[in-house]
Amino acid sequence: MKKQILTALAAATLMAVLAPAALAQNVAVVNGKAVPKARIDALAQQLARSGRQITPEMQGQLKEAVISREIFAQEAQARGLDATEEYKTQVESARQSILINELFTDFQKKNPVSDADAQAEYDKFAAANAGKEYRARHILVEKESEAKAIIAQLKKGAKFEAIAKKSSKDPGSGANGGDLDWANPSSYVKEFSEALTGLTKGKMTETPVKTQFGYHIIRLDDVREATLPKFEEVKPQITQQLTQQKMAKFQEELRTKAKIE
Repeated sequence: MKKQILTALAAATLMAVLAPAALAQNVAVVNGKAVPKARIDALAQQLARSGRQITPEMQGQLKEAVISREIFAQEAQARGLDATEEYKTQVESARQSILINELFTDFQKKNPVSDADAQAEYDKFAAANAGKEYRARHILVEKESEAKAIIAQLKKGAKFEAIAKKSSKDPGSGANGGDLDWANPSSYVKEFSEALTGLTKGKMTETPVKTQFGYHIIRLDDVREATLPKFEEVKPQITQQLTQQKMAKFQEELRTKAKIE
């Protein structure tokens, strides 16, 4: 009898020790089923990724949210809703989404973009965009005869901007009087670029410039030395772009290796 009493006391003592530890891991027990604290942490992470700041006041709300979800999930299960084909299909889709997200997260952790990679990409950008920038206007038409007629009008004093708004077929610049803003000549097709760089400030092309888009009348408004952003200013954008490129290549490699019947 004495041994039984001692055993019971030992068990009670052990439960008293373990209970706080169990409570520390769980936020509640709903109908006999424990609700782990990890669910609050996961919900908080989801909110944080969406841009919401998790304040101390929100902890109570998160706790109530996970408890409510457990109550509702238990009720749905009690009604047999977890046995429907629609439910199983959604569960499988969610399982795949979570796995895919884990795959991509793991790949990014193991294949980060280094500072050297970002610097090399910036150097290529700087090399391609260094030098002079040109601010030009143009009028794009379909036929050479149209372009020649417009040049004749401009020589007689017609306003370049007005004709561009009325006649240019370029939807991007036509509404702005043919303004192409500042750009490196390399951003244009070869014929356009050669004609542009051959102009002096304030002059326009005397003959129509033919490209794959049609016939252009080009006027050079200004020239300046290109001002490039510093590496540190664009490093986040470069890193993001390279990360996306790595991910796209990884996905394509997986598709290439897959046996699809």
